[in-house]
This record gives sequence, structure tokens and C-alpha cells, in this order.
Amino acid sequence: MNRLVIVSPHFPPVNAADHQRVRMSLPFLLKDGWDVDVLAVDDRDVSAPKESFLSASIPATSRIHRCRVPARLWTRLPGMGSLGYRCLPAMRRELKKLLSAPCHADGQTVVYFSTTQFPVHLLIPEIKSWGRFTVCMDFQDPWATDYYRQHPEMTPPGGRIKFAVSNYLAFRHERKIWPHLDGFTAVSSAYPKQLQRRYTESAEKPSLVLPFGATTSDFDALANSDVRQTCFDPNDGFRHWVYVGRGGADMHRATRSLCIAFREAMNTDPALQKVRLHFIGTDYAAKHRARASLIEVAEAEGVAAHVRECPARIPFSEALRCLLDADALVVPGSDDPAYTASKIYPYILARKPMLTIFHASSSIVDLMERTRAASCVTFESHQPENEIAAKLHRRWFSNSQYVRQPDTDWEKFAPYTAEHMTRQLSKFLIERRDATSRHSPAPAATR
Repeated sequence: MNRLVIVSPHFPPVNAADHQRVRMSLPFLLKDGWDVDVLAVDDRDVSAPKESFLSASIPATSRIHRCRVPARLWTRLPGMGSLGYRCLPAMRRELKKLLSAPCHADGQTVVYFSTTQFPVHLLIPEIKSWGRFTVCMDFQDPWATDYYRQHPEMTPPGGRIKFAVSNYLAFRHERKIWPHLDGFTAVSSAYPKQLQRRYTESAEKPSLVLPFGATTSDFDALANSDVRQTCFDPNDGFRHWVYVGRGGADMHRATRSLCIAFREAMNTDPALQKVRLHFIGTDYAAKHRARASLIEVAEAEGVAAHVRECPARIPFSEALRCLLDADALVVPGSDDPAYTASKIYPYILARKPMLTIFHASSSIVDLMERTRAASCVTFESHQPENEIAAKLHRRWFSNSQYVRQPDTDWEKFAPYTAEHMTRQLSKFLIERRDATSRHSPAPAATR
């Protein structure tokens, strides 16, 4: 029996990006015969919005263990009010109880952390002291990063002081858990390279680059629902180009290049005056605290009259509806070469004209070249925006790609589906378990 315990503090009906791998993989893991337990935080104790649409995709036979956690504490201390810290005692208690069951005593159980609530990973060394368990984690984002040190002109999320404290703790905690990992998955090929460079003194960790998969079941569920979006009116006579996802200063280069190209194109094609460009859900903060980060670029380039930014996050189902209601999709990328838009697949499945603007080293570029799902414009670090804008004009505006359906190669896209990626994850976890069993002593009694 393949036994798997997944630690994912965020879980449906919570609307959070970091449970999407677990949510989409769970049906296929169960189908493939895995015995799965998911450990999550009770949604009553999570400040993120709730969405019943997400719960509909969870198989009825799933075993979801939800733990209660204290109210938000220490919010005035930088980094200490996060769910990851708040849930740590309750997660420790529930996980120890779960792994104490007789079925987990033979050393054949895999514990997989898939979350960006990184402090909860501090449980990993403790798990190793409880018995012979295989433990892997999922680097959906970097836990600790040098990005803002390398880009001092940019203000990090939460401000410099809060970010500095959080990042300092992240480096300390990551180093503490690293020796105890049996392997890890990562959404970007850059993350394993960064981690191996950081820990050159330790043996290389087995890793699997695994972006988030795509699933048509969400679109099928949407078709049978009454979900509507209120970000724009698809029948108001304008042509709506849509981006749904995070913003930030690291996306200014791509956004500015787009605005420059858009401004120049409108001078020669009056029909583009009817275009409205929407940036939706660009801030992680709650609705009343959400701050715009991309409209300032449009204002600086003189196209603000054609751009709308709604920074507040919207429900997942409404985000999908926005993609389906759009006339075209636009995805600006970060100037961080390691960045990958891990949730790019719903854009492809929406089957709309699409433009992507990414650093040449991003894994998204290879995806687009393989699948032909979008007009893909790349840029290099520090490349002038006017040069990128010229490429955008050639690829997107001069030949009216914004009204052409992409010639997507669906056969090449098949490896990026949730089912195929779950198969890869399953194989990797089994390999790590078998390797751990061969090289570990007999399991100790769980304390």
C-alpha cells in the first residue's frame, strides 16, 4: 500500500493559491491506489476568503483532518502573525497523532508538505525523530530569497523591515530542515539550482521540477454553474484583454513594455481605442487593504484611460469566468529569471488569443514554444523597455494576433495536465520512499 500524508494548512473551501497542487492531484492519487490523509487548518481559523466551488472537486472519500488554531497573534511582530506560525503547535499535535497509527509504523509512509506557509516545515526534523518516515516538501515559491538584496531599488512585500526579519528567519529555518529532507519538488527549474548552491556542504537532494497541472474539470464545473464575474462587462462594446494574477514592481518591465507598444499601436490602428486592459487580483492583501501596483505604469506611459486595475483578490471560479469572458489574455512576467507563472494552465485551457511577456530564462518560455499556446515575447535582464515594446509590436499588434485563436498543440500540452503531473509526483514519492527504506535503520517506536 502506498501511504501518503499531505500537510497543506490551506485547503478548500479556503481560496488560496498554495493548495492547488493538492486539490488537483488528490482525485488522481486516490484513483491510483494511494491511501491519503490530508492535514489542514480548519477553515474557520483562516483569514483567507472561502469558496464552495473549490470544495466540489474534492472526492467524497477523501480523509481531510482539520485542526483548530489560535486567533491571529503577534501581528505586530514582523512575520510572526502568519498562519504558518499560528498553526505550528496544532499541526505538530495532529500530525504526531496521525503518524502514531499502527499503519504508519513500518516505514512505508511518505509525508509531503505542499504549502507556502513555510514555518510549518519546522516540523520536518521532529517527524524524523518520531520514526522512519520519508519526508518531502514542495517549493512552490522560494522560502528564503536574495532577490530584493540584488534589487535594492524595489520595495519588498510588507516593507523592508518586515521582509528583512521574515527573510532572516526563513534562511535560518530552511537551513535547519534541509538535512532532514529526503527530496523536494519545485515549480521552477531555477529553485533546485539555487538550493544546491546554497547548501554545497551537503549531499545533493533528489528533486523533481513539477509545475502546477491543468485540469478541465474546473471549466466543466463552471459551465454547469451560475458563477458570474463583476470586473468588466463582456457585452459593453469594448474589447477586453485580461490578466488575473499577482502584480508587483518586478512585473513593471513587462507591463511598461506592453503599455509602450499599446500606445504606439493605437496611433496607427484606431480600432485599438476600443480595447480595455484589465489587471485583476494583483495584490495578496485582503480587499480593504489591497493596493494597486501596475496602474502607475499605465499612467506614466499615457494609456491609463484604457487600463483598469482591480487589486483585490477574487474567487477562483470568478477568475476562471474572467478568462472565459475575455477577448484576449495578457500575462506579464517578472524580471526574476527564476519566476514561473505556475497557474498559467487555466489561461491555455480558456482557448483565447494570448500574449505572454517573460524573462528569456523563465520555464514559461519553453512551455509556450512547445505548445504554441500564445504569442510569447521574451526579454533579458536590464533590456530597455523600448526594445521589448518593439518585439511586442511585431508579435502581437502588427499582425493582429489579438483576434487570432492560438494554434495550440494539445498533444504537446498533455504532459502538463494534472493527471500526468500527478503520475510524475507519485513516481517520485515512491522512489524517495524506497530509497529511504533501503538506507534507514529499522523504525523506532513513535513517541
